[in-house]
Amino acid sequence: MNSTNNTSFEYEVNRLFLTVNYLNNYKEQILSRKTTVDSVVDYGVSHYNSDNAEQFSELTIYSTIQGNINTKLKQIGLSIDKPYFARFDFTEKDSDQCQMCYLGKMSLYDESKDEFVIVDWRAPIASLYYEQRLGSAAYECVDGIISGELSLKRQYFIENGQLKNIMDIDITTNDTFLQAALGSNKDNRLKDIVTTIQAEQNKVIRADMWTPLIVQGAAGGGKTTIALHRIAYLMYNNEKTLKANNFMIIAPNRFFLSYISEVLPELGVENVQQTTYEDLVFEIIGHKYKLVAPHEKLSKIINFHYNDDKDSASKLQKLSMFKSSLIYANMVMRYLKELEINFLPEEDFKIGNYVLLSHKELQRRFMMDFGKKPFYKRVLELKKSLINTLSQEKEKIILNIENTYEIELNKVRRAMEDCPQRRNTIIAIIDERDNAIKKAKNKIKTLVKDYFSKVQHKTCFEYYLDFQNNLQKYNKENIKEDILNQVRESTFQLLEKHKVEFEDLAPLVYMYINIYGLKEDLDIRHIIIDEAQDFSLFQILSLKSIMNSGSFTILGDLCQGIYSYAGIRNWDSVIKKLFRNCNCNFLTLEQSYRTTVEIMDMANVVMDKLSMISDNYNFPKAKPVIRHGSEVSIACKKDLKDICQCIDEEIASLDSQGFKSLAIICKNLDECKEAKKYLKSHVAIISGKEEEYEGGIVLIPSYLAKGLEFDMVVILNASENVYKPIELDIKLLYVAMTRPLHRLQIYYLGNVTTLLQH
Repeated sequence: MNSTNNTSFEYEVNRLFLTVNYLNNYKEQILSRKTTVDSVVDYGVSHYNSDNAEQFSELTIYSTIQGNINTKLKQIGLSIDKPYFARFDFTEKDSDQCQMCYLGKMSLYDESKDEFVIVDWRAPIASLYYEQRLGSAAYECVDGIISGELSLKRQYFIENGQLKNIMDIDITTNDTFLQAALGSNKDNRLKDIVTTIQAEQNKVIRADMWTPLIVQGAAGGGKTTIALHRIAYLMYNNEKTLKANNFMIIAPNRFFLSYISEVLPELGVENVQQTTYEDLVFEIIGHKYKLVAPHEKLSKIINFHYNDDKDSASKLQKLSMFKSSLIYANMVMRYLKELEINFLPEEDFKIGNYVLLSHKELQRRFMMDFGKKPFYKRVLELKKSLINTLSQEKEKIILNIENTYEIELNKVRRAMEDCPQRRNTIIAIIDERDNAIKKAKNKIKTLVKDYFSKVQHKTCFEYYLDFQNNLQKYNKENIKEDILNQVRESTFQLLEKHKVEFEDLAPLVYMYINIYGLKEDLDIRHIIIDEAQDFSLFQILSLKSIMNSGSFTILGDLCQGIYSYAGIRNWDSVIKKLFRNCNCNFLTLEQSYRTTVEIMDMANVVMDKLSMISDNYNFPKAKPVIRHGSEVSIACKKDLKDICQCIDEEIASLDSQGFKSLAIICKNLDECKEAKKYLKSHVAIISGKEEEYEGGIVLIPSYLAKGLEFDMVVILNASENVYKPIELDIKLLYVAMTRPLHRLQIYYLGNVTTLLQH
């Protein structure tokens, strides 16, 4: 049904009117409550007495209430113009009462009627709308599986509190509302998708939090947006046990973080930790060294291939692959094991000849009693233990000295008659005893400190250098010596300049966590990794060591794995090597919602070439939602100046086409800079150093475009000498081709790349 002139529509208009009124009245009640609570908190702060425990407790309670009120007001603010977006009618089995559930971004309960005015989209019952068809249906909640009859699914188009349209549907795929959402233009931010969540996306969002989840998602499948909605869902369903800062999103770069920055507040979820892997590592180990950005190495590899220098490209890729591998991780573990064994001084804890604890017992306590803690935190625990032991043994130590000298005194007393010599000898022994006791007491004061002064104290980077110096010693996998030498040499060269490369971060943070441990305030319970195909197994292993649980959501697309020489080549390796005993959940998102059929079909032509040269890519190709647009335009031009002139014309007509964003995607940064010289239009170059995404018209290297989307994309030069039939070039071209929502224009010089040929 698609109508604005029938009984149902009139009913829904009235229902919306009542809901908006209820929300406004509810808002007034909350504001009144806010005024009271704010005054109590303000008074408590201005008259605060730190010695008054009762006042502190009251202030804490009211501050919490104040925060909850502010959160509720934000939710109302986000919902007032569009309180809900859908409705479904469900009758439980063996019941004659039909529940009319209106889905929105918040939950609103009318106590006077004992019913929900709005049901939160994250509630368990909402899965009926997202996953079930009309007829027999069921959903799972804390009470078990609830079965019944789903008799209606209805969508609403509401603007500024006014109902514009309604539509009754069966499934949520390919409906008019989805088409309208997908056909809208792209500004500089992602948006929430609660109104158009599809069944396969809903399974990802609502998957069990404590089972590791890996998602292979097609380009344009909504992985990033789904990840953000998953956080909102998990927080809603674990609000009593988890806080926002227990969740962490790890994005590929800061630029990407700015791109997603507004979605979480729109979903009513704030204070979730958002970071990049490198920022997280440096937060833990300290900002003492500068990072060589990973795309700098990738750019070198691209240039090597462009110049047909396959040997240099291969060498660089092999070194990165080794340093990112679990073999390298195992070598680090062996180093840490040896370090653990030799961490304590190889001596007894004693005073004089009096042994308080043998070296063997000290080792046992260090490795067994405190073995789950990082090395230096074990030292602190052992220090407490030794202080306690010393406190208990102090009197025995003094008594032992006294007994030793008492034996000497008794010998003198028995051996000599009373005479000046005897008295002088006894006095000398007593003086010696008193001096020994005095020395012992002084020694006791510094005994623990003196013992631990012999424990080595190095920085994480010094330990890493030590490891590099002994790579061959920890090489049990028979890695060729020349590779180890190259790794050592390249790592030393960087460290001397106070630099590290991306592949050094995993071993550094893994060492740091095992040796020093984490700050107490870093309490991460669930990590969501976006663009995870470019993570290495060692990186994910290092993240596991950071967490208090193995709770992960890992999303990526192997087809876009442009760092696959150092990243993940297949998801099986992640499941079998990192989550072997965790019953890992693996889901796929085959549907692509970003681009048109015409663009996706052409992109799949490129992806077909990848499956011909590698066995790792045997999963289904992306399936576009049935949304048609113009054909992909592929045009030959005489030179770069000619191409840029055509691009200027495209930019000039952008508004008339109804587009807000356009990306000119080049192979690398050098090509971007060269194109900039010929373009007359104002175009910003994205170099990878940006922290804010402003949208609009940009020049961007192919390797930085991953995860972004634009109304229109122009591929600057898809000539055969630019994009060659090798894995890296196939992926870079595929990434570039899957960025546009509506139009794709490809230019080339000379001969077009064979990757575009059917």
